[in-house]
Amino acid sequence: MDRAAHGPTFDRATGSIVGATLLQTVLIHAFAVGAHVSAYWSYRGFGTICRVLRSALAPRQISVIMNNDSVFSFPFADSYWSALFDRSFSYEQDIEVFLRASRDVSYTLIDCGANYGYWSVLASGEPFGSQQVLAIEPSSHSFRQLTNNAAGNFSRFVCMKKAIGGHVGTARLAGTKHESMTIAGPETAVGGEEVPVITLDSLIEDGYVAADARCVVKLDVEGLEIDAVKGGGRLAGGDSIFICEDHGSDRTHGVSRYFLQNTPFKLFCFDPATGRFEHLRDVSSLDRIKRFRNRGYNVFATASAFWEQRLRAM
Repeated sequence: MDRAAHGPTFDRATGSIVGATLLQTVLIHAFAVGAHVSAYWSYRGFGTICRVLRSALAPRQISVIMNNDSVFSFPFADSYWSALFDRSFSYEQDIEVFLRASRDVSYTLIDCGANYGYWSVLASGEPFGSQQVLAIEPSSHSFRQLTNNAAGNFSRFVCMKKAIGGHVGTARLAGTKHESMTIAGPETAVGGEEVPVITLDSLIEDGYVAADARCVVKLDVEGLEIDAVKGGGRLAGGDSIFICEDHGSDRTHGVSRYFLQNTPFKLFCFDPATGRFEHLRDVSSLDRIKRFRNRGYNVFATASAFWEQRLRAM
């Protein structure tokens, strides 16, 4: 890759480290081992170790080469993304399987709750079909990192600093971790920031997405998934598929139950045991699939015959 890296660089394919100090190199190897070992108990404790180490280090970026066309950067010792140093680690395997299998399809990824832009970076790259991407992130901190990653990948996707909800307006964004900031809390939440809220359908109305566009809508909006879908009726009725988090801590499977009981969507979930996207006719299968309470799981919801056929064939 012909890019100017900021700070040290780690190559996921080869494990090589370039531009790092001796201490940084040692820590990268330590993070890799820590992530690999803690994976056996769903990474409990790994984030705490990263946060402690980060507090003792000068602020620094690290760039991870994901493939021959994508680089993803984040603060060194970040408690969420440092698991990428473990080359066997697969972040949201179900989404990766889906997007890789869809590289021959031309679609627009609407990346809601984009965080630092992991999926925006990958989906817009050649190995994933060089898709059009609109990355939407409300947090000022995360948005700065998101725009840095867009610039580090030739500005090939569009960034928007907004939150997605059921109605256009404003809300208070708050939280203690960048990966779990939410507008779903009380309006009186201490700290945080006021952010503009838009609906998915307003993206059509404002000309960001064509009304007849084929879309993949990733909703990682920390408790607002149902509201976001309610605000996306025009998208839902078109050639779109929604990827929504149904968190492991919710043993009622509320997001999936809503889709099954209140929408015309067909619902699918990737089952690691079979390696397939299984059609969910009820939520009982999720009792087995959602093994860990401290992590998110994704369901794939669509009323599109095209996307339903693709899922069944994967």
